[in-house]
Formats: sequence, C-alpha cells, structure tokens
Amino acid sequence: MSIKKVWRLIPPIEASGKVQMAIDRWLFEQHETEQILPSLRFYTWSKPTISLGYLQKKYPEDWHDLIWKNHPLDVVIRPTGGRAVLHQGDLTYMIVMALDNRKTLAIYQDICTFLVQGWKALGIPLEYGRAKRGYIHNSSCFNTATIADLITADGSKLIGSAQRRGKQSILQHGSMVLSTDKQLFETIFNQVAPWNFNLREQLSSYYSIEDIIDILTQAAKEHFNIELDTQPLSEEEWQDILKIDQGELKINV
Repeated sequence: MSIKKVWRLIPPIEASGKVQMAIDRWLFEQHETEQILPSLRFYTWSKPTISLGYLQKKYPEDWHDLIWKNHPLDVVIRPTGGRAVLHQGDLTYMIVMALDNRKTLAIYQDICTFLVQGWKALGIPLEYGRAKRGYIHNSSCFNTATIADLITADGSKLIGSAQRRGKQSILQHGSMVLSTDKQLFETIFNQVAPWNFNLREQLSSYYSIEDIIDILTQAAKEHFNIELDTQPLSEEEWQDILKIDQGELKINV
C-alpha cells in the first residue's frame, strides 16, 4: 500500500482582502522555495471586497467610492489572473501544490474535481462552463463561465477560480457564491447577477458553513489521496505575512 502524501490544512480565517491575498501569496512563495508542505485552506472576507486579477490594470474609478451598508468596499489585487470578483457572502478555497508538466486546464480541472465531488455530497451537482476567451472583455469574473469554472444545472456560476504558476508550484484559489447580495453585485458591475439562488439559505437547514468546509475538506483528502495535518499559522509566520509589500495591491485606475 502506498504511503499517502501529507498536506497542511490551515484552519479557516476571516480577514481583510489584503491580508487574505498576502497569506496566499506567502504560501505560494514558501512552497516555491520548498519551505512548507502543499497547503489547503478555506476562508472568508471580513468586509465586502473587490479582488482584481493580477493583470487587470483598468477598472471603474468609482469602485473606490462604493458604500454598502455604511461601509466602503475594499479593492485589492490577487496574486492570480482572471477578472474582478466580488467577495461578500462567499467562501474562498486555496490550494498550493507541486507543479507538474500538465497543461494549465488539466491542472485546473484536476483541482476542481474535489469541489465537484464535495458539492455533489452537499446535493449540488456541478459541471464546467463553456465560454471561450471572450471573457477577457468582461470586467466581472462571474458573468462568464469558462471551461475552468463550475456552474449549476441552470447555468448559474457557483465557483470561479484563478491560478498562478511558478517554477515548481501552483497556486489556485477560487470564490464559491453562497449568499452574495445580488443588488450589490449589479451595482458594481452594471450587469444582471448570473445566479438565481441563495445557497446559504438553501443549505442552512442541513449544513452550517463549518459543515460545508468539512465536507469539501474530506473531498480533497479523497481526491488527492492525502493526509491533512492541521497547522494554524504561527506567530512567526504571521509576522512574515504582514511584512509583505502591500504596494502590489495598489494599481492605477
């Protein structure tokens, strides 16, 4: 019987967008230099935030002035590609793992398989989107569903993911729409929200957010054939993460 590889499981963290992106970037860089195990984590955002793809250089200037429930929205840039994503009422997953010689799409879909399996266990069957490269002309990630994205039976996009490839590591993270406010989405992107559900409401009779994370975590263990070692971020790691230059999160409008 083969010995299972060990990955690090980082317990859920609720924090600002800048902190969450700094954590993901730090984990990727640490794995690149072989200083940490492959890692899995799930997290939420402490305030509504718009995250931009690393190469998304232009976006509406008024995004910096948006107010929702008397609080301004943050705008941050991800270490990964893709278009803008609203983080409010969503759950984000992140994986850092070894890069191999497969093409980008094959790795996307391999990683996404655990999400498909996990959400199937939650009673939500998913399939891949069908949009082509025309998505690059849309400011919103969630208004197109490419073959790297996951949609529900009615075509609503549930999960949008993005990647960053290094020399020997790959970072993939993605947003899972649970109870994102449709009006807020439509105000930001001036487009109709591409989903017709409130999954938190739909699942709340059976599953808490902790249950959802547990089921997705178990799906990851089974799909990747791994053992998970739960390791919160240490004080020393937090110090390194919070030193990351936030200048990269400030871009020109």
